[in-house]
Amino acid sequence: MFQSKRTPANTYNYVPLTPRSRLERLLRERELRKSFKNTLPTDEARDGNKEGEQCCSDSSISENEISGVHKEEEATETNKQDERPNKQRLLVVANRLPVSAVRDGVESYQLEISVGGLVSALLGVKEFDTRWIGWAGVNVPDDVGRRALTKALAEMRCIPVFLDEEIVNQYYNGYCNNILWPLFHYLGLPQEDRLATTRTFQSQFDAYKEANQIFADVVHQHYEEGDVVWCHDYHLMFLPKCLKERNDKMKVGWFLHTPFPSSEIHRTLPSRSELLRSVLAADLVGFHTYDYARHFVSACTRILGLEGTPDGVEDRGKLTRVAAFPIGIDSERFIQALELPEVQEHMKELKERFAGRKVMLGVDRLDMIKGIPQKILAFEKFLEENSHWRNKVVLLQIAVPTRKDVPEYQKLASQVHEIVGRINGRFGTLTAVPIHHLDRSLDFHELCALYAVTDVALVTSLRDGMNLVSYEFVACQASKKGVLILSEFAGAAQSLGAGAILVNPWNITEVAASIGYALDMPADEREKRHQFNFKHVKTHTSQEWAATFVSELNDTIVEAQLRTRQDPPLLPNKVAVDCYSKSNNRLIILGFNATLTEPVDSLGRAGQIRELELKLHPNLKETLKKLSDDPQTTIVLLSGSNRAVLDKNFSEFNMWLAAENGMFLRLTSSEWMTTMPENLCMDWVDSVKHVFEYFTERTPRSHFELRETSIVWNYKYADVEFGRIQARDLLQHLWTGPISNASLDVVQGGRSVEVRTVGVSKGAAIDRILGEIVHNKGMKAPIDYVLCIGHFLAKDEDVYKFFEPELPCESPPVPRAMLCKSNSYRPSSVQKLTANRAGIKTAHYKKQRSLSNIEKREIDQSRPTYRDKISQHEGSSVLDLKGDNYFSCVVGRKRSSARYLLKTSDDVVNLLSDLAKHSSPTT
Repeated sequence: MFQSKRTPANTYNYVPLTPRSRLERLLRERELRKSFKNTLPTDEARDGNKEGEQCCSDSSISENEISGVHKEEEATETNKQDERPNKQRLLVVANRLPVSAVRDGVESYQLEISVGGLVSALLGVKEFDTRWIGWAGVNVPDDVGRRALTKALAEMRCIPVFLDEEIVNQYYNGYCNNILWPLFHYLGLPQEDRLATTRTFQSQFDAYKEANQIFADVVHQHYEEGDVVWCHDYHLMFLPKCLKERNDKMKVGWFLHTPFPSSEIHRTLPSRSELLRSVLAADLVGFHTYDYARHFVSACTRILGLEGTPDGVEDRGKLTRVAAFPIGIDSERFIQALELPEVQEHMKELKERFAGRKVMLGVDRLDMIKGIPQKILAFEKFLEENSHWRNKVVLLQIAVPTRKDVPEYQKLASQVHEIVGRINGRFGTLTAVPIHHLDRSLDFHELCALYAVTDVALVTSLRDGMNLVSYEFVACQASKKGVLILSEFAGAAQSLGAGAILVNPWNITEVAASIGYALDMPADEREKRHQFNFKHVKTHTSQEWAATFVSELNDTIVEAQLRTRQDPPLLPNKVAVDCYSKSNNRLIILGFNATLTEPVDSLGRAGQIRELELKLHPNLKETLKKLSDDPQTTIVLLSGSNRAVLDKNFSEFNMWLAAENGMFLRLTSSEWMTTMPENLCMDWVDSVKHVFEYFTERTPRSHFELRETSIVWNYKYADVEFGRIQARDLLQHLWTGPISNASLDVVQGGRSVEVRTVGVSKGAAIDRILGEIVHNKGMKAPIDYVLCIGHFLAKDEDVYKFFEPELPCESPPVPRAMLCKSNSYRPSSVQKLTANRAGIKTAHYKKQRSLSNIEKREIDQSRPTYRDKISQHEGSSVLDLKGDNYFSCVVGRKRSSARYLLKTSDDVVNLLSDLAKHSSPTT
């Protein structure tokens, strides 16, 4: 049973039981919401909602509904306060507040309700104590005005964010509307003047980041521990990162209300990586459809090189959950509104006006993505091909003007007017025209009446995040049971597709044929289609959407906490340095790749070159020099790289180099020797090499490295999906071919496949390495401090467990053999070691050890010098570690058997620099 921490500010976090599965949790939460709703008084019909596409001209939702939606419950809930925990606070952060402010005095403002789909969604969610944070749509430069507006908005549970005109112009009109919005709707980046775009892009992006930081500052001012912060839309993609940098314990969710484009579209954005990483700072990322979520995960894998999982995106052990949450509408508002006298009167007028004619309806914003020209052209083609319908059908097109000052929108309006005029002139009569086009919005009553009398609704969006017009039409069709023709490029197609007629709006012929099919559809088919969609609209409401998202966010936090308990904690640098300074004989074991190298973007242009040619972090040279010159400190560089790479980077330091997972060893002042097991067989190399060569040729941007004791195929820079497919195919070739009967290990990395002989690992080699070090230095004082840092493969993490003091080696050392110049093999007679401490069972982890034959040979300098075999216990026998003096650290990966975590190689640099300050150079 897991209980989250209670806080004074919020007791909602109390979780009595953690469900055993996500499905169980969802079912439980749904039942709780239902039972909670039943305890509240029934609201009267609220008939003033602005529909989701903002096609209503006025709204009768009162300020009390936004500001005091909870007030009506206070009296009835007074006696229930002790029965359930306090409501969780929900901070909704959006670009605009649900109200617009107009200044009408020095210290007074007129507030106008501007309710949209998001507001109506959250109005019905009574499980949370909601606060709104956003821009009020007005520039307030003076402190007096800001205080007055803040006070006025506070009564409506709103918190203003103040942005000056320059930031609004660059951030909102520039980056959001001119860059992100067109790109997310597949319209691409501005093309008119590439040079001008390049010049202004950076200033707009800087303003975008600055605006997001201003939002973050306001959130932090009002945040209380336990609050949920829900960020909305493409305007605030940078916000999750800003919030988490200030408080990584904050619960942050981010939801996108537009489509998210495919990775090939998103990768054209200059700031692509920075925006993706900023969004990934959130705990939960939500989209309307699975397609959008899939595109986001694909962008993260292909652009950032991160790992996509069924639950989301994983970056260095942190999992950001990505899921689809289709928004709905407040269906009851529309259903109940149909019973209102005003709506009934409008319905009567419309039926009389269009008596004897089928009514088709389109309700859209006048926007490039809504496909209004395509819709009208398809209707024209339908009239051309079906002359018997010409006086029996009428298309009512409501086109709400937006962004009237933008030339592209002015051009679109002129184009639509021209097409409508041509069709009406061609097919109209003195008494009737086939198309009624309105360049304005309708009030809520008129819109509901229009929905109710419509026979066919036509939604031809070229690209739409969701399109709630389709939901509103279905909600108002209980008696008429009209047909919905829906674009497959609208998000709603994934929800209502089974009951609607799906069309490609670019295919004018297909849309025209669908119009004919809808008008001639039998009543029983219309009934079945309507019932399917109506049930979905009734159950998947906007309130359910909001409650589900916040519930998922809370659940994601609990799961993350459970995962964190299994992850190693961050290394306490101060403790590690303090123990180092107090010890007398220290051993530092360091990996190389991703440990002592500079952090690189996994898919950056320079990243591949830097990783193929590993180079020491430039800030480490002076530090390693000081540490390696300390007579009380022994440094071992333990790497899978070959000897040439280690020689190139570390020859100038006084340290031990262990190449190819410890199979080759040398002190930088001496020659290479081998620690390979005596009977190591490498006959398999050629056959495996042929397989690796074949797949390297078939997989662009992959490469393989032939080492002396292993062979590695790396596909890190190949296409992610194709690389994984190729890796699976390669493994099948290996298992059924060259390694089917061989004694080999196949080690799979993040994006690599390595084949090595069984028993070759860093943990298996470390004891032999220690034995050689002890002999070389004539070490008498026991090693009383060990620091082991690396970004090792899981196969090599046995090196961390080797030094665990809980598994001591108490057998006496075996006398070292004499050096021998003979090339002949001499078998080793080393007794096995057993742990005899009371309470330590043999079932515990046993340190891997394999016999070695280190022999000195008189051969040319290009080959390693061999020495005779080392006792396998000579190294471990000099360890005298206490638990507090052993620090094993994994770099950049949270799932590890190491004791501690260092996030990046920069953290390694800082730690080693601190250790160097307590080192004494050789005198």
